[in-house]
Amino acid sequence: MSYARTLSAADVGARVVVRRRLSDGKLGDLLGELLAWGATVVVRDRHGVEHAVDRADVVAGKTVPPAPARR
Repeated sequence: MSYARTLSAADVGARVVVRRRLSDGKLGDLLGELLAWGATVVVRDRHGVEHAVDRADVVAGKTVPPAPARR
């Protein structure tokens, strides 16, 4: 299966989804605001937790629309 990584430093501040390789070899997704794009990719989730991932472990990523408004 092929994945696309369309993120860059220009996307810092945008809402993104990042698919990364976990330590057990499986894949996991992060959804939130992209805070940094460099050797380390940092994404802040909706709970305010910042997740740092080595860019080498990023398999795919893209920008996504804003979250729907809460009712």
